[in-house]
Amino acid sequence: MQAKITGTTLPVLEIGLEQGDLIVSEPGEFSWMTENVQLKTTALTAGANNIFGALGRMVAGGGLFMTEYSAPQGKGLIAFAAKVPGQILQVDVEPGKGYMIHRGGFLCGTEGISLKMGFQKSLGAGMFGGNGFVLQQMEGTATAWVELGGEVVTYDLAAGEALQVHPGHIGMFQDSVSFDMRFMKGIANALFGGDGLFIAHLTGPGKVWLQSLTLPNLASALEPYLPHNNAAQDTQAGVAGAVAGSVLKGLFGK
Repeated sequence: MQAKITGTTLPVLEIGLEQGDLIVSEPGEFSWMTENVQLKTTALTAGANNIFGALGRMVAGGGLFMTEYSAPQGKGLIAFAAKVPGQILQVDVEPGKGYMIHRGGFLCGTEGISLKMGFQKSLGAGMFGGNGFVLQQMEGTATAWVELGGEVVTYDLAAGEALQVHPGHIGMFQDSVSFDMRFMKGIANALFGGDGLFIAHLTGPGKVWLQSLTLPNLASALEPYLPHNNAAQDTQAGVAGAVAGSVLKGLFGK
């Protein structure tokens, strides 16, 4: 199996499959592939041996079903394109060397990857639209590819060294790093500071990958340029009013 990451702002991961190779991802994630690549959709993969394992993976931001890609008749190629501007990172997962990744960060992985709930906390509607904060735990013996938003900044934390991070900027960290979610200090900071009620505390030892682009911030930046339902309704009402006025004018001659 050979993997190549092409591009900068919106990178593409291309994986060359040999006979016997297997790639796992969520359904509908692939961008293109050669004709001899075969797909198998199943819930019992990525570490899930039963329906409860699959449900736990779904709650952690993954899918109830996953898709396995293989090329049983020889060589094949499959490509995965980034969904948002950012980077695709290749990660070697080994026993005792797992990772915690942000919800939706898992792009794909080789056979032997295991995904499950790592952390979940409700942060309130004011911070993440009521969806809360979720981390996936990535374990097993495999190679995985993780998608992070925007630029990626890494820190190697020494034992006892701590870093305070806005939850949305957490991309990935080694599972040797201790993770805790705490209330923002100061009532005025929490209520009026605009940074939310909670802040993440990461304590070493271990490596941390932070992402500069978060989906809530991206959505907030694009929101003023998107059409709104109210405007559409006002337009429809205006058109309906003009039609009704024309009909009445025709009936009464005014």
